[in-house]
Amino acid sequence: MNLAHFASQSASVLEHVIFATALFCFAVVLLRNAIGLGQLLVATWVFATRIEPSEGARDLWTRYADLALPVSVVAPAFNEELSIVESTKALLALEYPEHEVIVVNDGSTDATLDRLISAFDMEESHRIQVAELQVTAIRKTYRSRRYANLLVVDKDNGRKADAANAGIGFARTPLVCVIDADSIVEPDGLLRASEPFMHDDGRLVAVGGAIRVANGSKVEGGSLREIRISRNFIPQFQVCEYLRAFLTARVANAHTNTLMLISGAFGLFRRSVLIEMGGYRHDTVGEDLELVTHIHRHMRERKRSYRIAFVPDIVCWTEAPASLEGLANQRARWQQGALETLSFHRRMIFNPRYGRIGMIALPQMILEDLLGPPAELIGYVLIPAAVLLGILDPMAALVFFFVSVVFGCGLSVGTLALEEHQLRRTPTAKDLLRIGWAAIVENFGYRQLNLWYRLKGVRRYAKRDSTWAAVPREGFNA
Repeated sequence: MNLAHFASQSASVLEHVIFATALFCFAVVLLRNAIGLGQLLVATWVFATRIEPSEGARDLWTRYADLALPVSVVAPAFNEELSIVESTKALLALEYPEHEVIVVNDGSTDATLDRLISAFDMEESHRIQVAELQVTAIRKTYRSRRYANLLVVDKDNGRKADAANAGIGFARTPLVCVIDADSIVEPDGLLRASEPFMHDDGRLVAVGGAIRVANGSKVEGGSLREIRISRNFIPQFQVCEYLRAFLTARVANAHTNTLMLISGAFGLFRRSVLIEMGGYRHDTVGEDLELVTHIHRHMRERKRSYRIAFVPDIVCWTEAPASLEGLANQRARWQQGALETLSFHRRMIFNPRYGRIGMIALPQMILEDLLGPPAELIGYVLIPAAVLLGILDPMAALVFFFVSVVFGCGLSVGTLALEEHQLRRTPTAKDLLRIGWAAIVENFGYRQLNLWYRLKGVRRYAKRDSTWAAVPREGFNA
């Protein structure tokens, strides 16, 4: 009798645990999608009420050539021998009144440095660092005989953050642009990025721009010649992800002063603030997220008024992972970097001293990066199981499916409609249909796979595994 009673109580407790867990998973997914809908609405309003940007480089040059602050473009490079010459030429060709290109060879083991020296007629120079922010040794610096605004820094390997810090230390301009050496910035991108600084009252410290997927596009001489959509499903799905991230989330967060991420592929910063902070943090795989979070903390702890902006018209094109292996490594690294940033700056979370960053932005990161992935994955398994066991009503599973999948499709299609109405970067109607198809299909398998990859990042964080998970590249014209 006692055993039967105990078994009955245990079953009752188990049912309550399953019910509570299912309810928690549903609440997390609902809240995440509600935030996504709110961001889409805010972004739509921002686009509808903003002043239309200049249409072309000539108009930008006419308006701002005399006002543009000098910029140093810092491009960390590691084993980029196949593309470094073309990428550097593209950076030198950026349409900007006064800019210097600083390529930092981060201990490459291939012919990256040799290619640079040969292609640009480099000679050894004795450039002195204004600030020593890197932790590894500088070997040599080289100045081009053909391009007065090209500097190459050769250093021991220390990964991207350390290479960026080395370049920032050599910069002498008010603004510093940090980009990936294998990314393609549109010719007027740097001028568009610096435009907010021309109207600034001294508070602006950083500007981010939109990153788009270049897979499938035609690239020649380090420049994008023709926009195309890859026929590979994996890059197609990422086109949708990048649109949601940069066209809705970043725009909305910048408008509400809660922007926490400027992509490492392209960002423009006030050099003096970066030097005050000591540059990028070295002991994280998510240096771009940590940097912006650190900027918020640095400025608020010093009670200085500041602003971080985002300009969706700045377009930097990057090669997205084309294989599941590369996607897994990238998403695990992003997840690990988010958790490291939350850990480094945990004292800010729910701390009124840090204003909306501590009370809104960081808690949202906890929802998105700590609670969201496991809750959604568990929900996909637990809620149908609870229905089969009679613990939940079948309608609950239907509602969860609608909130997690159907609602996700709606957000993706809504973002695509916003892009087509405002920016129109999709070249043909056929390509638009292809992206629209991907926006729906990604919710049936690809999205769930991404959640699993993010859990791998949680495991890497728990194991304190700081090894760099490489993303295999095929090349832009593959």
